[in-house]
Amino acid sequence: MVFSHGSEMTGRGKEKGLAPSQPPEEATPLRPMIYASLFAALTATGAYLFVPIGPVPIVLQNMFVFLAGLLLGSRWGLASVAVYLMAGVCGLPVFAGGTGGIGRFAGPTGGFLLGYLPVVFLVGWTAERRPGRMLWDVAAMVLGTAALYTCGVPWLKMVTGMPIEKAVAVGMLPFLAGDALKIAAAVLIAKSIRPVIRWT
Repeated sequence: MVFSHGSEMTGRGKEKGLAPSQPPEEATPLRPMIYASLFAALTATGAYLFVPIGPVPIVLQNMFVFLAGLLLGSRWGLASVAVYLMAGVCGLPVFAGGTGGIGRFAGPTGGFLLGYLPVVFLVGWTAERRPGRMLWDVAAMVLGTAALYTCGVPWLKMVTGMPIEKAVAVGMLPFLAGDALKIAAAVLIAKSIRPVIRWT
C-alpha cells in the first residue's frame, strides 16, 4: 500500500508487499470516513439480498461486515457498522427485507444485528495482526462467524422462547454452508481490493 509521497510502506506490509488493513497514524480521516460510509451502504445493500427461511433470513450483510473488518481494520470497520445500525435505528430501510426502526433490535434477529459490532471489531483486530495474509483473513472471519452466532442464537432463544437446541437448528445450522461460501468470496474480494485502497 502506498502512503507518503507514493514511496513508503509500513511494518509487515513493507517487508512482504502487502497492504495494511488499517490507515496509518498520519492518515487524514477523510478517506477512512468515506470508506466507512461506503461499507455501511454496502451492508445495507446486502440486507436486500435475502432469502426468508424462518425467523432468521439468509442475507449478505455479514459478508460486507467481514469485508469492512478486513479492509478497514477494527476502528473504521466498527465505525462503518455503527453508521449502518444507526441508520436502521433512525428508521431507514437498511435491515433484511427493506425494514428499519429500533423495534428490529427487539425481534428474533436483534442479537445478530447488535452482534455485527463485536464481529467487525474482532475480524478487523485479527486481520491487523497479519495484514494481507489469506489464511489469517479466513481465521479472522471464522472467529467472527462464531462471535455472531454467540450473540444471535441466545437472543433468538430468549425472544422466541424456543429451546436452545431449536434455536441452534433454525438460527445457525442452515447458514453454515452459506457462511463458508461468503468467507471464501470475502477472501478473494479483499485480496483484489486491498492493492487499490489508498489511505492518504
